[in-house]
Amino acid sequence: MKVFLIAEIGSNWEGDISIAKKLIKQSQNAGANAVKFQMWRAEDLYPSNPLFKKIKKTELSFNDAKKLKIFSDSIGIEFFCSVFYPEAVDYLESLSVKRYKIASRTCTLNDPLSLETLSAVNHSKKSTIVSMGMGGDKKFIKKILSKNQITFLYCLSEYPLKIEKIKWNIARKYAGFSDHTLGITASIIFASLMKMKKQKNTIIEKHVKLLNSKSLDAATSLDMNQFKILNDNLRNIEKLNFIS
Repeated sequence: MKVFLIAEIGSNWEGDISIAKKLIKQSQNAGANAVKFQMWRAEDLYPSNPLFKKIKKTELSFNDAKKLKIFSDSIGIEFFCSVFYPEAVDYLESLSVKRYKIASRTCTLNDPLSLETLSAVNHSKKSTIVSMGMGGDKKFIKKILSKNQITFLYCLSEYPLKIEKIKWNIARKYAGFSDHTLGITASIIFASLMKMKKQKNTIIEKHVKLLNSKSLDAATSLDMNQFKILNDNLRNIEKLNFIS
């Protein structure tokens, strides 16, 4: 089994390119296979949020995405994004990203342009990771993303998620896990379950931050020391031999 480990940076770059580059480099040093950002427009998703100005600051512009893609390529780690509007997909296509992420909230079609975004991703024909934390219809997602190779991630959209709420009998039916719990235990359990069921490849996504970060996602993110420990444990699980 191979674990594709995603360092979810989200808003933890705080709208600062220098912080974003540190997060990318430290994620690579810790063993991540890819770094993921989010391309949304604050006006679309958070128009009346009391933290609108702070949220707006972490909005990833096309120019920022280009800079971070070039930097990621230069050090040899994959860069990709969750996408929330179709123009984001069009722009990321011009940067030749390898894959896309569809967030849980997009699957429910509750956000503006959700359907248009899904259609744009389908047109790309790229590998697509889909979180199902808020529900959504898998059959519908498979139909609308008919041109994509889809990996569904087990996810519960609570921040932080209490580990006891995870239904492992359901989680093990998925090929990947977007982990919103505190710490690294849940990801290690999930990887072990994938190894025991002889899953060839799995995806684990975890939010990461710089040490002492004060960003919006910081409270539910791993610092890089914790993320390195997670990676080391996952690579050890890859090597295990379970006798059935």
